[in-house]
Amino acid sequence: MVIETVNRCAGCGVLLQTEEKGKLGYIPAEAMDKEPLICQRCYRIKHYNESSSITLQQDDFLKLLGHVGQTKALVVKIVDIFDFEGSMISGLSRFVGTNPVLLVVNKIDLLPKVTNANKIINWVQRRAKEENLKVVDIILCSAKKNIGFDRVITAVQEYRGNMDVYVVGATNVGKSTLINRLISDYSDLDSELTTSQYPGTTLDLVKIPLDDGRFIVDTPGIVYQHRLTEIVKKRDLARIMPDKPLKPMVFQLNEAQTLFFGALARFDFIQGEHQSFTCYTSNAIQIHRTKLERADALYEEHKGVMLAPPNQADLDELPKLVKHPLHVPKGKQMDVLISGLGWIRVNSMAGADLAVHAPKGIKVITREALI
Repeated sequence: MVIETVNRCAGCGVLLQTEEKGKLGYIPAEAMDKEPLICQRCYRIKHYNESSSITLQQDDFLKLLGHVGQTKALVVKIVDIFDFEGSMISGLSRFVGTNPVLLVVNKIDLLPKVTNANKIINWVQRRAKEENLKVVDIILCSAKKNIGFDRVITAVQEYRGNMDVYVVGATNVGKSTLINRLISDYSDLDSELTTSQYPGTTLDLVKIPLDDGRFIVDTPGIVYQHRLTEIVKKRDLARIMPDKPLKPMVFQLNEAQTLFFGALARFDFIQGEHQSFTCYTSNAIQIHRTKLERADALYEEHKGVMLAPPNQADLDELPKLVKHPLHVPKGKQMDVLISGLGWIRVNSMAGADLAVHAPKGIKVITREALI
């Protein structure tokens, strides 16, 4: 039995129901008299910081996203600068139609402080163009540090006119934090959306009334299994997701040397001139260097112990590592991205033959160097 349709969770927007505890929208009957009404799942995230295994499948997400192109609206697309390619929604331009897109790039506080903001914006413009995504503006911000949010709010007001605002993004990009700020600036709504560091917080379209009669429409975060953050255990999530500015680690490597990132990934410098590589990963991830000829044996002997995370108990649940051969041509400044883990900058322009070993299904690409 689903409770009357007017009763939706104030946290995630899903229809509330009192009968099936393991299903979306469950709320104990005795909690129906409380305000605001939130489902048990949102309650536990809010009060105990616990994640849930309940998420939307990609097909369901795309059906919901199909609403965007059928109405006149400003689309606010949020991406994570730490995992730009992994947090992009593939083919977003097909769904938004002719609607304007404001691209909000979150987590810039993670970049080293010497990073030039204008160069980052130019880089994002080129990457967006490669994704065939036309944007009216690009805003750099940090939801956590409240950096650049005033500019985001100003841009939303500038570009939306009298239209609704659809906010879209993958999981874990800071979408709910932005929504809460929009609520406080534009709406009389007392309750806020549930926020959590864990994936899949927002489960349904949430319409938040604005003072002018329009709405902020929050779409569910899509779960992309090609991101390492989506497949690791909760206890490892905090280790691979940085919460402080990155401290780049520089390694001078000869060919036939290997870097291990815990037991989560491996980077092989197969052939090329002696050169340096800069690793941009969470400071909590230990990087171990070894010779390529010893790499397989070292992994088998030390995975889950010296090479961690994950620990031995969780290794069996992680997909087997798959090899990705990569070639960096001469004269190119390139990064090697391991989605959800970070990236390795190839500092030399002499060219190199490389290989990355990452869990099966995780996105591994080369790209124009970000920094």
